[in-house]
Amino acid sequence: MEAQRIAVDAVVAMTDCDRDAVIAFIRRLYLAGVTDPKRLTFKGLQALSRA
Repeated sequence: MEAQRIAVDAVVAMTDCDRDAVIAFIRRLYLAGVTDPKRLTFKGLQALSRA
């Protein structure tokens, strides 16, 4: 779960997006098996930049 926390903090800091939305997205990726904080952060930034 440390990877998830790191990724959420990074995405929120870089985008100033809603923390709950970021948490939900990162959690889905984490539960799908992505555990690298860099990958979680990159995917989170990609998804939130499209929204």
